[in-house]
Amino acid sequence: MPKDPYETERAPEPPAIHGQRVAIRVHGSDQRFELGVHSLRVGRGSECDIVIDDPTVSRVHATLSRVTNGVFVEDHESRNGTSYLGQRIWRMVLAVGAQFKIGEVELSSEVLAEDDTPLYEHTEYGPLVGESIEMRRLFGLLARLEGSLTPVLLQGESGSGKEVVARAIHDHSSVASGPWATLNCGLPREIIASEIPGAFESAKGGTLFLDEIADLPGELQPVLLRALDGTPGPARVIAAGNRELAGEAEAGRFRQDLYYRLAVVQLAVPPLRHRVEDVERLARRFADEAGRELPDPVVAQLRSRAWPGNVRELRNAVQAYAALGTLPPATRSPAATLALALGELIDPRRPYAPQKQALVDRFTALYVEQVIAVAGNQKAAAAIAQLDRGYFGKLLKDAKKRGD
Repeated sequence: MPKDPYETERAPEPPAIHGQRVAIRVHGSDQRFELGVHSLRVGRGSECDIVIDDPTVSRVHATLSRVTNGVFVEDHESRNGTSYLGQRIWRMVLAVGAQFKIGEVELSSEVLAEDDTPLYEHTEYGPLVGESIEMRRLFGLLARLEGSLTPVLLQGESGSGKEVVARAIHDHSSVASGPWATLNCGLPREIIASEIPGAFESAKGGTLFLDEIADLPGELQPVLLRALDGTPGPARVIAAGNRELAGEAEAGRFRQDLYYRLAVVQLAVPPLRHRVEDVERLARRFADEAGRELPDPVVAQLRSRAWPGNVRELRNAVQAYAALGTLPPATRSPAATLALALGELIDPRRPYAPQKQALVDRFTALYVEQVIAVAGNQKAAAAIAQLDRGYFGKLLKDAKKRGD
């Protein structure tokens, strides 16, 4: 069993799925191995599907499987271990695009492009840079939008660079010489209400960027819709948010007519942890802007971090290094924080089953409380949780009893 709190508890293997074509890439090699219905064994031995001739790799080191939400990695008690973000793992599902190590050899998974998926041939698009397949696919889609004034909805985590992508769309449009205006929909409602007319006037004949669109208060959504349908106004509207707007509309928290008005084209901006190969290039660009060079050991440290704050956090870290000559402490990822918390709660002198049940009870109580707060009522909460309404009600009742 894992002894380190960061190591993943052994669990039943998740079910395999059919979906996007995924490949495993061995860094430092041009080879890619498609990961389909059958698992791939990785190791130094000739019986493996992916043979890696490296002394830090065991004969049969690990098995990789395609599962519902990514790639399931299982280490086979290897001598030098399998690691993700610098922490040893035993059995873990990694998102497609994540980078991990087999011994000291870096691997990553990536989506194989279908014939109709555009992959940009360059690693830059306007102010954007990226060598990863995720960014090159995004660049290809952006190139297809050139000359169009179709409304675009950008979705991605905070700090992932949605506004930079929006500017790239504007700069490659037929209204690139026109104005650019921003309306932050996450501001207090009184401020937003007063700024909507001015933002539309400022963006007339150009592009209006609606930031944090999912946070727009419900009573202001019809106001925005009427402004969008009015004339004259911005030639193009680009909206962005860090929550899935389709889910917000389905749950009744966002007007569906406004959603369909904004989400004609939807683009996902990938988080930095799903494109680790872009960290070095981004970091060196930020360092050049600050007039400082980055030594290779510093770049290696940057590549090993989780970056929950995405590109914004990376830029801040590089700027801090340029000013002080040392990197700020890494922001702990949610997974690492959870591992430390579990390490504090677990008592190795007590039996397994009751401790596990106590943790499950805590999770259930927190989950039902938060999903009710988001959904607003029990029926909608049960739908989000994908649970029978009666069963969800029982969980809610049990959680309230434990809180009393």
